[in-house]
Amino acid sequence: MQLYKPFQKFTFDNTHCFLSGESTENAAKITVFPTWLIQQYNLLDRPFKMLDERMLSYADIQIPVCAATQKRLDELELDIKIALQKGYEGLKALPEIQLFQWAGKIVYGIIFNELQAAIKQNHASADGFNMSQGLIHKFAHLHTMLQSITQPVVFEDFKPWSIFLYRVKNPANEFTYRDEINTLTFSLRMNDFGLVINLQDNGLNHLYHKTILDKIVGKTLHPIQFEELSARVFYSAYLFNRLPEYHIIPTDTQVFISAMPVRGMSNKPIFDDWHTKTYAQVLENFWKRWQILLLQIIKNPQQPISYLFDADDNFVDCDSVQPPMV
Repeated sequence: MQLYKPFQKFTFDNTHCFLSGESTENAAKITVFPTWLIQQYNLLDRPFKMLDERMLSYADIQIPVCAATQKRLDELELDIKIALQKGYEGLKALPEIQLFQWAGKIVYGIIFNELQAAIKQNHASADGFNMSQGLIHKFAHLHTMLQSITQPVVFEDFKPWSIFLYRVKNPANEFTYRDEINTLTFSLRMNDFGLVINLQDNGLNHLYHKTILDKIVGKTLHPIQFEELSARVFYSAYLFNRLPEYHIIPTDTQVFISAMPVRGMSNKPIFDDWHTKTYAQVLENFWKRWQILLLQIIKNPQQPISYLFDADDNFVDCDSVQPPMV
């Protein structure tokens, strides 16, 4: 099997398929967010802020594809569309690899657009473009793993992702998306569910939050509770201080990917220390809709306010949650 490696020569033009590197006919493009989703949730003109402060719409974020890749993406999109429209139960029934592929395609598609803009802005050749080696490393591995959409890739005895999926009592027609490309973290809240995925942590963020997750297994969450959980996961992804390494072995028929031990030679904890004030700043951003300010969140610096758990650390039933009215 032949893997495409766009980061070797920084190939991010519109004449090569973003996933396979094959030539695209007439620079064919698709939207990163599926057309049906854009139409159903009126995202055509909804602003999407890029890292360089540009404001695009959800429909503006596009990636070049060849016919073969588009065929496989269409198959994936159909499965995801059916699942998303069914809601929580539909997503829960999907193989996790499909959720990873779909979320990864969106996040990588946004990264692709960011890289195109950065290269253009710097007027740089591939050799002259300056970018963190750590980010190149992560993005390149994500791209390699996404090629499982179009060819047989085997993840040997590990999952590169952490998935957090919960039933959420969302208002009708609500659509909330966010990502953090530096940590490869994705969040989506719509229909009757909330979904967070860390795309390259080998399951360690899920393990990190085990104590909390054990308390909310099978629970239905209020939107403010899900956003609190999301803030915790986005923050822990930031605290994750390892750069996962993988053995990638292409053969004639399959590509085998195995994870190297994340701890490596270091005795340092895998996650940096949790700082309440920094977490509270993240939480303030996730709670913007309810206009809850940082000073309110850390009125008691030892115990930031929580809508997930009461003062005794017991789960708060979503029907009992009373967030501020805005």
